[in-house]
Amino acid sequence: MLQEPDLTVERANNELQMRTQTAIDLWGIDNTSWNLDLKAGKITFTNEEKALVVTAPVQLVGTYDTVNGTWLWGWDHPSVPQPLGEHARRVREFGERYELETLVTRTFETSEEQAWIFTALACHLGGAQGGYRCPSGPTLVFTTFGTVTLQHKG
Repeated sequence: MLQEPDLTVERANNELQMRTQTAIDLWGIDNTSWNLDLKAGKITFTNEEKALVVTAPVQLVGTYDTVNGTWLWGWDHPSVPQPLGEHARRVREFGERYELETLVTRTFETSEEQAWIFTALACHLGGAQGGYRCPSGPTLVFTTFGTVTLQHKG
């Protein structure tokens, strides 16, 4: 039988899949360019095909280094402003409560698939509207985002 942390992770993954499909259907998140503004605490998606600009508050869950296969949590990342690590801190608190080592260890080897699970959990625990992976060279920045604002371009 699944334990509470397992059920929470399963639910979080299902929620993120549904939220992602909704974002694909409504504003084409799968066909956008993105811009991350850490100072403003927002992410902007631009969908040229639909002539839409979508903005939302953003949280940084962590980064995944594709070269060495390591994860670095946003709750203790030197590039993440304190306010933008709140959802990552909620995951760490969840990890402390259930004694889940990977959720409370600052950096470690893992997979990109696992990074998505961390993002789903952060989205669920933080009440976010979705998650997004921002590629930046060999680093993948995993984020959650809040309520979106849609604007037509032009």
